[in-house]
Amino acid sequence: MAWRQLLLACLSAAVLLTTENKQKLRADELRREYYEEQRNEFENFVEEQNDEQEERSREAIEQWRQWHYDGLYPSYLYNRHHL
Repeated sequence: MAWRQLLLACLSAAVLLTTENKQKLRADELRREYYEEQRNEFENFVEEQNDEQEERSREAIEQWRQWHYDGLYPSYLYNRHHL
């Protein structure tokens, strides 16, 4: 009779550990998904910032070229040497 109680106790402990392991795995998965989402959002934010900075730089360069163009030579696009 004692061995039945011992066996029952072992089985219930195994079941509890299995449930606990599943919960830990699920929590790890949720944590991993959360951090991946945060990383993706940050990468998108940085990419947008870089794109905006490049656009502002391009516009400033174009304005500078238009301001300093004296009309005596074709614009830089037509003045390239083609190989």
